[in-house]
Amino acid sequence: MNTTCETTVITPNVFSEARAGLWFVLHTRPQQEKILADTLNAMEVGCYLPLLRQVRYHGKRRVTVEMPLFPGYLFLRGSLEEAYEADRTRRVVQVIRVVDQAQIHWELENLFMAVSRNAPLHPYAYLKLGTLVEVRSGPFKGIQGIVAGMAGKCRLAMQVRTLNQAVSLEIDGSLLDVVGSSGD
Repeated sequence: MNTTCETTVITPNVFSEARAGLWFVLHTRPQQEKILADTLNAMEVGCYLPLLRQVRYHGKRRVTVEMPLFPGYLFLRGSLEEAYEADRTRRVVQVIRVVDQAQIHWELENLFMAVSRNAPLHPYAYLKLGTLVEVRSGPFKGIQGIVAGMAGKCRLAMQVRTLNQAVSLEIDGSLLDVVGSSGD
């Protein structure tokens, strides 16, 4: 499956410092991100929805679809009242307040620049040390372990607690799905 990040739904000047408002993350109902973004744009509420263009095959037919880079999430920049207006569309599960406004602005602006330059982005879970993960594909599919290192490739630790021993496996982080916390 070919993927490129070539498109986005964005309100003009949503990253401009002249645009007033706070960032909110809207957790949407399934497959409601694009409809909600269109609704917010019509309401002139600032929003950002990065989309990933994917080529899919249905039998012999080749179809290009645009899918949210972060399924189930849309970024809104505006007032608390505008966030509540979005919530009242019945397309939102939860309005998430962002504590570090400067950090999310910087992160989203960098993401926007990468998307607008057609960067070949490949989404995967943000991995932290101590997170329990499972290998999703490849020869190690189904193996579970704890993220033990992140330098270069991800280091996956598999423990034998009775022996107080562990072994590790270096693997590409994009092949891992988060299962839960390690429970330590």
